[in-house]
Amino acid sequence: MMDLGPSPRVRELLDVLGAFMDEHVYPAEPVYAAQLEASGPRSHVLPPVVEELKTKARERGLWNLFLPAVSGLSTLEYAYLAEVTGRSPYIAPEALNCSAPDTGNMELLHLFGTAEQREQWLEPLLDGRIRSGFSMTEPAVASSDARNIATTIIRDGDEYVIDGHKWWTTGAADPRCELLVVMGRVDPSAPAHRQQSMVLVPADAPGVQIVRSLPIFGYHDQHGHCEITFTGVRVPVTNLLGGEGDGFAIAQARLGPGRVHHAMRTLGMAERGLELMTRRTMARTAFGGPLSDQGVIRTWIAESRMAIEQARLLVLKTAWLVDEVGAKGAATEIAAIKVVAPRVARFVLDRAIQAHGGGGVTEDFPIARMWASARILGIADGPDEVHIRTVARQELRRHRNRSA
Repeated sequence: MMDLGPSPRVRELLDVLGAFMDEHVYPAEPVYAAQLEASGPRSHVLPPVVEELKTKARERGLWNLFLPAVSGLSTLEYAYLAEVTGRSPYIAPEALNCSAPDTGNMELLHLFGTAEQREQWLEPLLDGRIRSGFSMTEPAVASSDARNIATTIIRDGDEYVIDGHKWWTTGAADPRCELLVVMGRVDPSAPAHRQQSMVLVPADAPGVQIVRSLPIFGYHDQHGHCEITFTGVRVPVTNLLGGEGDGFAIAQARLGPGRVHHAMRTLGMAERGLELMTRRTMARTAFGGPLSDQGVIRTWIAESRMAIEQARLLVLKTAWLVDEVGAKGAATEIAAIKVVAPRVARFVLDRAIQAHGGGGVTEDFPIARMWASARILGIADGPDEVHIRTVARQELRRHRNRSA
């Protein structure tokens, strides 16, 4: 029987997390912005207020909730908590040590890392002492098809030599970033899905050069989204993650649960946008009454609520399926929520911006930046079109099987 409701433990954690957000996270948002501004233009230094929040979160047991082996929570259980953190997406996930790309990298190290790799990288990541990046996307190829990746990982004795050009490596600009998980081609003669491997590269390894941190619609995130070149970078063969040729399969394992987390955080942004839109229109007067009395505004509010509820149910169903049959068995649903959740968030946030008038496009409210984040999620972790293709192929396959 499919039970999508929160468990008793999650209800308790939701109460604790909700209080933490109200008492500490939301009040920290203007402090975070001020500290980031004070540290200099396009600074990637973490504002001190986040370290304070991390301490408070650990004291409350709100730490590493994303990893079942540590938290004991299922994918479905964590989904409820991820949504709440998405209401303050630039602070809350990191305060709980549940921010991407570290969550995905920690999952990979937990699933595929050797004992030595886990000791060197996973333990400090779980402790929140370092950060990491995931280098997969490349500017010179259509990375929507991972088989196109051109970065090479060539074995030379007891070392791998890495040469390539990556971008959108989230987290790499943060001074605390010490690890890059790099995907590249090891054997172009192998079958298409066995040509790729992943290696663990220290961020300060000779030959690693951060070219720039890329903005998203003009917004420069604190952790950065970096363009990086790898020129003759050497790492020991013991830095291989999993086996040679396992890169494609490992990438899919990484992206499955992560897309559930992303989807729920995105719906958290949508909920925040709807809340801000509703309060704003109730408080602003035009044409003889509050804006919320206008039919068009009420339509925005109603359509937003209905869209969020539909999307949430689909994401929760997907999380339940991941727990029941694994990410591979839930591949179609994972593809669907990757499209649906950001689409709903953009729908809601766009109307929230409109309801705020000129203020909606400024940094006086968090809506515009959240819209930019929701917009990039139509591209990041695979563009919408790739996931729509996955859903369509499954639907066509089912009907072909029926008619056979």
